[in-house]
Amino acid sequence: MSFRLQPAAPARPNRCQLFGPGSRVALFEKMAASGADVINLDLEDSVAPSDKDSARQNVIQAIGDVDWGNKTLSVRINGLDTPYWYRDVVDLLEQADERLDQIMIPKVGCGADIYAVDALVTAIETAKGRSKKISFEVIIESAAGIAHVEEIAAASPRLQAMSLGAADFAASMGMQTTGIGGTQENYYMAHVGAKYWSDPWHWAQAAIVAACRTHGVLPVDGPFGDFSDDEGFIAQAKRSATLGMVGKWAIHPKQIALANEVFTPSKEQVKEAREILTAMEQAKAKGEGATVYKGRLVDIASIKQAEVIVRQSEMING
Repeated sequence: MSFRLQPAAPARPNRCQLFGPGSRVALFEKMAASGADVINLDLEDSVAPSDKDSARQNVIQAIGDVDWGNKTLSVRINGLDTPYWYRDVVDLLEQADERLDQIMIPKVGCGADIYAVDALVTAIETAKGRSKKISFEVIIESAAGIAHVEEIAAASPRLQAMSLGAADFAASMGMQTTGIGGTQENYYMAHVGAKYWSDPWHWAQAAIVAACRTHGVLPVDGPFGDFSDDEGFIAQAKRSATLGMVGKWAIHPKQIALANEVFTPSKEQVKEAREILTAMEQAKAKGEGATVYKGRLVDIASIKQAEVIVRQSEMING
């Protein structure tokens, strides 16, 4: 471990982030009653330009009127390359109830993007005397974003989560695909006549996880576009969880249960993790730094791995 300790990410459930357009008021109560840990009311891609102003007012009204329970409530503002984003921030912070937890900033390309929003948010909070400080989450959706991913992760103490937006990312990278997440037909390796489909998002996800874990930010997988393909969603989610991501977006209600299932440690996983911790405590009592558990070596590093699973389970259940 470096002399500079790796900070802990926010201790909150983030297994599933459910998105809904700010222009569709009828969905808000259903979203609030869902099993998602995080609600993202959207002012960006899912809202037509002609509906931007009315969607913003819908969201401002709903923040205070709807019972969101103990969910993290976030609003995705418009991109900094549009004429809408500053009004999103100003109206949300000046008019919305303090129940709002977070702002999601899309298409972030560098740390200066975060600085710009942070400066505006800080000024409004101070001017309006808001007692609750707004946190940020960002989406990496471009070549510039992934190139500056660590700079972005370190850009503001407000930053709590970071996601990969596969569709815009693919377009920015010039990738030959129209898919949103999942394996792609032409991204494969052949061996003795058989094809093995690889994951084209793997390296970008790993870069995001590394940057997030370095700076105490939650790494989250983004959307899976084919909501008729449950198996594909689960496969993508499992790959993301294995890499260290804590959750995944849901763009359809049926994906909520799938995400929660994958990103909730199973009883078997928690039981094994606790047994490893017990085995290592017994080894330490004997002055040993390693021991054997079910035929495999476990050591000090195993304690850290097991503690991640146990903490995650306790946080979700608590």
